[in-house]
Amino acid sequence: MAILARINSLVFPKQRKTVKITDYLNERLITFLDVTTRNEAIDELIDQLDQSGKLPNKAAFRKAILDREEIVSTGIGMGVAVPHAKLKGFKQFYIAVGIQKTGIDWNAIDKAPVRLVFLIAGPDDRQSEYLQILSQLTMAVKDQNLRKELQHATSAQEVLDSFLD
Repeated sequence: MAILARINSLVFPKQRKTVKITDYLNERLITFLDVTTRNEAIDELIDQLDQSGKLPNKAAFRKAILDREEIVSTGIGMGVAVPHAKLKGFKQFYIAVGIQKTGIDWNAIDKAPVRLVFLIAGPDDRQSEYLQILSQLTMAVKDQNLRKELQHATSAQEVLDSFLD
């Protein structure tokens, strides 16, 4: 038992804070997409981050996102995509949210069109926090009611409120 406790303390240190998705959301980074392709959706969300002053290098970030998509689609199923990249120069993590009412072909694992896009951007030296964000977001979007709320939202505030429920 003592060995297991020691392993757990190394793997799950006590100083690790609990990640909340709302800590990374911002009303200015939520947009209602009117696009027809994956790359257009990605570009619009990257533009949101750039216009908000969050991107240290827009071109490098776009390349990293698209390179990641070439490896394997970030369409995780259930109408959700989570494109993500980490680069030097970021001081913290951000999540840009895009909602597309009609759906986008994203080559998702379940072949369903994507209606909810969560683009994650952040520093390349905080892997633990990054994995926690991905995990929390993935767990949240498994909730069918949350996905429906987000798809029917008409304002950025409604999107934020959906994550507070």
